[in-house]
Amino acid sequence: MTLPLLEARDVQFGYSPKTPVIRSVSLSVAPATVGAIIGSNGCGKSTLVRLLAGILTPGSGAIEFRGATLDSTDGKALARSIAYVPQSTSNTFPFTALEVVLTGRSPHLHRFEFERPSDILKARKALNSLGIGHLENRSITQLSGGERQLVSLARALAQEPICLLLDEPSASLDLKHRAGIMRLLTTERDRSGMTALMVTHDLALIDSHVDAVFALRGGGIVAQGLPSDVMTSPVLREIYDDSNIQVRQVAGRTFVWSEQ
Repeated sequence: MTLPLLEARDVQFGYSPKTPVIRSVSLSVAPATVGAIIGSNGCGKSTLVRLLAGILTPGSGAIEFRGATLDSTDGKALARSIAYVPQSTSNTFPFTALEVVLTGRSPHLHRFEFERPSDILKARKALNSLGIGHLENRSITQLSGGERQLVSLARALAQEPICLLLDEPSASLDLKHRAGIMRLLTTERDRSGMTALMVTHDLALIDSHVDAVFALRGGGIVAQGLPSDVMTSPVLREIYDDSNIQVRQVAGRTFVWSEQ
């Protein structure tokens, strides 16, 4: 039996004591998988992924990475293992795209050590893998929102994580780059065994790319499992509170829409 890479056990969290955001969440993410967290706006998806990244601390329950709780794991070792890509980033300093991506190599450097030629090569490889190598000398402040999102993802890839956590990575991207990200995640899963877990509203991305889906409603897990088990009319109607949602399987593809 394969042990989970990342696991939440009865996790609860609230930004204030009287307002729980995450309620008794338990989930397991297997090694070398691509997973998706889905649910309506405000249901706790972003908070959950930040808890899994160790950015937030559960009020109760535990989150484990490779069998050890996050709070008992060495911080630098954790930084080498888990990378987090937020919904958006604010860059007020005119660093170049390459300089931003190079910060992903920090967990692999000693204190006060400068980036090595090998680190620069890895940063450029990450940029090229997303098709934005031509932006390496451009100031991050001059890039579009979608381009900045791709640079943020390149920074996480340069970190060479075992587990990549993404909060709506495709939100600012066009169709080409949304599909490209999914191909990249599945390629890294198959090539290096990297696990990726993403928050997404783009249900079309789940087709053929995702191994497991976690459906969230009101801060709790409603369903989790294979896409074929979770991407159903009853589950989607419940988590989106929309009785008009329809799901159809056509030629191996899942189509979701809401009838008016």
